[in-house]
Amino acid sequence: MTHDEVQRWLDSYITAWRSNDPDDIAALFSEDAVYSYRPWESDKHTVRGRDAIVASWLESPDDPDNWDAEYHPYVVEGHRAVATGQSRYQPIGEHPARTYHNAYLLEFDDEGRCSSFHEFYFLEGR
Repeated sequence: MTHDEVQRWLDSYITAWRSNDPDDIAALFSEDAVYSYRPWESDKHTVRGRDAIVASWLESPDDPDNWDAEYHPYVVEGHRAVATGQSRYQPIGEHPARTYHNAYLLEFDDEGRCSSFHEFYFLEGR
């Protein structure tokens, strides 16, 4: 993977998140992909397999008009990459505006689909 290929994947990740389209989400991941939302907590926040990842994303989708995000590759080495960025949410009901700082540990297959995704995030101001 090159820096530009990882950036295109991250841009497609944002597009899929915004569209909530199952095909957009599925196109990002290999069939046997692993997606870990909170790898520091426990294995219960890990989803295995493309179909399970798509279903997990769609369980509780974010309103596409209520957030913005920007991610960029920090380092790319072969099929592995680390990306950093921010996810910013507008206030909703009792939830105030908030910004998360993100780091993603990514591994890709030979077709450029993500086979391993580990998400770390920190709420700004905490």
